[in-house]
Amino acid sequence: MLNRTDLRGKVPSPAELRATLPRAEIDVDAALHQVRPLVEAIRERGVDAALEYTERFDRVRPETVRVPAGELDRALAELDPTVREAIEESIARARKVHADQRRADVTTQVTEGGTVTERWVPVARVGLYAPGGLAVYPSSVVMNVVPAQAAGVGSLVLCSPPQAEFGGLPHPTTLAAAALLGVDEVWAVGGAQAVALLAYGGTDTDGAELAPVDMVTGPGNIYLTAAKRLLRGLIGIDSEAGPTEIAILADETADPGHVAADLISQAEHDTLAASVLVTTSAELADAVDAELATRAAATKHSERVLQALRGRQSGIVLVSTVDDGLKVVDAYAAEHLEIQTADARAVAARVRNAGAVFVGPYAPVSLGDYCAGSNHVLPTGGFARHSSGLSVQTFLRGIHVIDYSEAALREVAGKVVALANAEDLPAHGEAVTARFPAEGAR
Repeated sequence: MLNRTDLRGKVPSPAELRATLPRAEIDVDAALHQVRPLVEAIRERGVDAALEYTERFDRVRPETVRVPAGELDRALAELDPTVREAIEESIARARKVHADQRRADVTTQVTEGGTVTERWVPVARVGLYAPGGLAVYPSSVVMNVVPAQAAGVGSLVLCSPPQAEFGGLPHPTTLAAAALLGVDEVWAVGGAQAVALLAYGGTDTDGAELAPVDMVTGPGNIYLTAAKRLLRGLIGIDSEAGPTEIAILADETADPGHVAADLISQAEHDTLAASVLVTTSAELADAVDAELATRAAATKHSERVLQALRGRQSGIVLVSTVDDGLKVVDAYAAEHLEIQTADARAVAARVRNAGAVFVGPYAPVSLGDYCAGSNHVLPTGGFARHSSGLSVQTFLRGIHVIDYSEAALREVAGKVVALANAEDLPAHGEAVTARFPAEGAR
């Protein structure tokens, strides 16, 4: 079923691997020309333009952008108790993990009378995005809100697309998740128009202010990603998320049923989702293919799954050894990487590039999606080579505070002047010597 690439005995260089390995081709630049007029319209006309685009794309026009507080309460009251319990458990585990990520301020004594303090200050206001296309994502609400709250962000607004089925409101499970997390500002707006409205703000149809944000986080489609790219600078962003991806490094000890089920679980997201198996065992590859044929046909979203599995972004890569497999997965830098090998923990410890690593047969990606306590907003498209997933640090800015006494500045004044002159920036040195006019630089 899956396309195969045979690298046994001939693992290419990292550059060659990046060109060889299966991956979805997403051209964000091509979407920019479609998104730019939308962004400009919302900059000029605010909510009116946002609602016009919402009506065009989502086929519904909410009465107001901001969801009334009573609708959040109602969604929570009507939430299935089993789902509520699951969301509460997800929140509790995520809060436990993210609480340990908060950095403390650090003061360094550079010299007597001279200190540098690094303060960690949260972003003031953040817009969080929860998709609402092919599925409903209360888990994304949890994953965005929890680290922002742990960082101390004072003002949060959640955006999610309005649904015609629910009278122009976001999905009720999304609203209920917001209520459980204590988020009371929710906007019924999705896609690129959500990013633009978050960036520029506006006045709602009832006259209420929709304040702009300083940062936008959360995954979405290519148009939302294009809007992030276009508005980056005016707002901070977490990343430019592409289609989801899973890579599994496995040897002959792996259970083909587990591997197939995990590949399908990510293919379920999107027809562009990537499912990649890197294995030392041709026998496992054959067994996984057989399992995929059976399981993919039987799953609920089989058409979507099969299209993703058969796409150029998915496949099986055969390697000679686990060491070679590690080279392959490090070059691929998957959003989600499972290690299903003998001594999986030791193998996982050698991974350098992945959004998140799932160790052994009992840590499937689905666990991380919901209840591991880790964050599931992760870098895609190979960005894990240089970027991290969403965390408390995403919402914090390090500010250096420099505090020097007169004596401490005098001690180093001559060196400042020397460096300023070496760079042909004498006024820099003069800013120091002006403080000691009777002395000159020593």
